[in-house]
Amino acid sequence: MAVEDPSGAQPGGGPLSGLLVADFSRVLAGPYATMLLADLGAEVVKVESHQGDETRTWTPPSRDGVSTYYLGINRGKRSIALDLRDEDDVAVAKELARRADILIENLRPGGMAKYGLDYASVSADNPGLVYASISGFGSTGGAHVPGYDLMVQAVSGLMSLTGAPDGPPFRAGISIFDVMAGKDALIGILAALRHRDATGRGQHVELSLLASAMSGMVNQSSAYAAGGVVPTRMGNAHPSVVPYEPLPTADNDIVIAAANDGLFRKLVQVLGRPELADDPRFLRNADRTEHREELKPILVEALAAKGAEEWFDLLVNAGVPCGPINSVAGGFAIAERFGLGPVVEVGEGDRAVPTTRNPIRFSDTPVSYELPPPELDEHGTELRKWLSDRA
Repeated sequence: MAVEDPSGAQPGGGPLSGLLVADFSRVLAGPYATMLLADLGAEVVKVESHQGDETRTWTPPSRDGVSTYYLGINRGKRSIALDLRDEDDVAVAKELARRADILIENLRPGGMAKYGLDYASVSADNPGLVYASISGFGSTGGAHVPGYDLMVQAVSGLMSLTGAPDGPPFRAGISIFDVMAGKDALIGILAALRHRDATGRGQHVELSLLASAMSGMVNQSSAYAAGGVVPTRMGNAHPSVVPYEPLPTADNDIVIAAANDGLFRKLVQVLGRPELADDPRFLRNADRTEHREELKPILVEALAAKGAEEWFDLLVNAGVPCGPINSVAGGFAIAERFGLGPVVEVGEGDRAVPTTRNPIRFSDTPVSYELPPPELDEHGTELRKWLSDRA
């Protein structure tokens, strides 16, 4: 079902141009997924309560009084405020759902059914709809448990892996499982759209933060599932690869990721210790892992000869993966240095907002950044008219 832009603008050329997304999600996982859909050309209508998405007020930091958290995950959308306790507003929501190609929601499982907006109800009138539900702990045994990323970091085991071996568990510096679930939702939606292209039928796509967590912990999950091993905190060390951690230099730490025998040989050549590559204790990765406590001080001694930036240039030029430990500002600077253009400005004039670039690049259908993050109900009047005029 193609959608005519309710603003009257011509559709962009993104790969998802012509698709309408009804976004009933809030906070992070869902809004992140719908922003990515908007970047790819879909028309996204963000449905909010009259109080607005909570992240609008999650400050500091802020820009012109608006939370940078909200600004970072809501570009490319149009906002309409609806009270789903009001019959007229529910009728507007149902009409939006009837026309949509994609609907995303993250109410607690069963919450949309109270308004007749659950998959069974909506798909009866819109059988081609791809309907994505994101929860914290799934729609069966964990349906009653509210889901926030920090909770999932705790119960999944991630926090037990994060921090020093003799210190307390820590959360990751970002809401990592919200982001994973948002990206998983995007993958599921695109796969369901492919199925719809082949069959004409939509389907219900279910995601949970906990399921994304168990999948996203990859080698640590597999250690338990396949090997019966319960991983523990190792600080910045890797359980299976050595050296793969920050190491001190003459000034600052540098991360070195010599993840195979060839890279280790290049590393020690640059460090002026080529004989280490033929030492039986360090010959293979399994040997280095077994003898990590013997190898580390040797590497630290060699690295003390120069500073992190000098080692970075020398090692990278030799093909050894490494990098200084930057601040976020330093991360943006190096992305700029490497030509990635990490910041894009969305909107014009007083509404222009610097945001972080979508990570995907296409050769034929470039990502678009047409709309700044919307003010609450900014497009409510035109959207209500559009939905009413074409009912």
